[in-house]
Order: sequence, then structure tokens, then C-alpha cells
Amino acid sequence: MQTSQSWREARQTIRNQMKAKRLALTTQQQTSAALDIIPQALALIEHYQASHLAFYLPFKAEISPLPLIKQLLTQGKSIYLPVLHPFSAGNLLFVQYQPNSVLQSHSFGMLQPQLDIRQVKPLDELEMIFTPLLACDKQLNRLGYGGGFYDRTLAQTSAINVGLAYDCQLIEQLPTEDWDMPLDHLILGDTA
Repeated sequence: MQTSQSWREARQTIRNQMKAKRLALTTQQQTSAALDIIPQALALIEHYQASHLAFYLPFKAEISPLPLIKQLLTQGKSIYLPVLHPFSAGNLLFVQYQPNSVLQSHSFGMLQPQLDIRQVKPLDELEMIFTPLLACDKQLNRLGYGGGFYDRTLAQTSAINVGLAYDCQLIEQLPTEDWDMPLDHLILGDTA
């Protein structure tokens, strides 16, 4: 039986390995994988007849949902991006995104839309949330950066939780914690 300390260390080791794997991908591999996820995601969105979809802006070589977002906007889907909650530390709000939306860096260095309370979509009105991750496993567990932002958010919604990742981020089994929110679906982009 592992101690909680060794469990945390195992999770951190996986995080570090996956960051390195992502950064080692060529620009061509990243672009190809971002395009590879589009048909899978479109089929899933169609299956659920979803119109209000939350995504993320790619950070540090995360698989990019931007080509998918562009296509969904042409289909008239409503797209929302995460914003750090200004009054509730560790939580996210989702703001409607348009191609002309003003983006700004937040305290962690990631881009987010400028917060306009009129553009915030209540969590219970989102139908699907496409989440970033560092690692995932065959049991649909995800491992993020360790801040818990998505786990806290996903615990408050019944939206379909879809992980997006490169195929090289899939491992056999992740060490999980009680608060980890599993994925409903996982879409992997091919990096071969």
C-alpha cells in the first residue's frame, strides 16, 4: 500500500514526464493531432445534440482545440472558454467566445477572455466541457496540473466531460485521488 506522500510523488512524476513528452512533439505532430480530433469530436457533439460547448485555450503544447472551435463556430455552436473566478479562488467561470473576443493573460500566464458578466454561461447550462489534461488512462481518469480547477468545476455540473489529449498522454492506469473527476469520454489525437 502506497503512502499518500509516495502517491503524490507518483502523480508529480507522471506530470513531469507528460510535460516533457508534449514539449518533444514537433509542430507538425501537434498540428496533425489537433486536426485528428475534429471528426471524433464532431461525432460526439452530434450524438449528444450539444450546442453549448466549453473548451480551453492551449497552453504549453497542450493539444489545440482551436481548429475544432473554428469549425464549430461556422456551424452556429456556442463556444465558452474558462476564466478564473474573481471572487471564488480555485474555481472557473465560462465566458462566451467569439473570434473577436479580447483575450488577456491571467495570474498563471494562460490566456482567457476578458471577463464580461453578461457573457458568463451558468455551469448547469453547459452541455459539454472539453478539458485539457497532462495524462489520462484507459479507465477515463485524467491528471491535470494539480490545481483542481477542473475537478471542482466538473463536480458542480452534469455536463458531458470530454478529455482531449495526444495519444502519447495515455497510460495504463493513473494513481487517483478521491476528488478526481473522471472523464465521460476521451478523444486522442494521433501523433504517429
